[in-house]
Amino acid sequence: MGAGKTAVGKALAQRLGVAFADSDAEIEAAANMSIPEIFARDGEAFFRRKEAQVISRLLSDRSGILSTGGGAFLAESNRKMISERGVSVWLDADLDTLWNRVRHKDSRPLLRTPDPRGALTRLYNQRVPIYALADIAVKSDGHTSVEAMADRVVDALALRPDVLENA
Repeated sequence: MGAGKTAVGKALAQRLGVAFADSDAEIEAAANMSIPEIFARDGEAFFRRKEAQVISRLLSDRSGILSTGGGAFLAESNRKMISERGVSVWLDADLDTLWNRVRHKDSRPLLRTPDPRGALTRLYNQRVPIYALADIAVKSDGHTSVEAMADRVVDALALRPDVLENA
């Protein structure tokens, strides 16, 4: 969370002239509830099941850029599905960058604890080894504009001729 998946994804989709979808936004629209409300009412396990269903549908519907929630990539089945139907890109930001981006937001259910920085640190340490399994990693330093990050992703994707025809 806080890596810029949605912002960079939108900019990347616009740059490439393809559709953009955000799995969290799709889940919220289908449930007519926010992610925190879904977590509170139905729990994380329920949310993760719905998330996998939505990701599968979005990957089947059309070509384009799909931004997923930070926890989606933790499920091996999601990682496999994403890599089989496209390419996974990790926006690799360090812990301080992520904290600076999320610390003033209350829309992160996993950070609704007495020690949100500690919770983020634990999530970061648990997730980074899994995120490192992504097909492509693009470094995010927290100082680069969204447009420049999209350019970095295009440059990384250009090394994959099976993904981009004309970057």
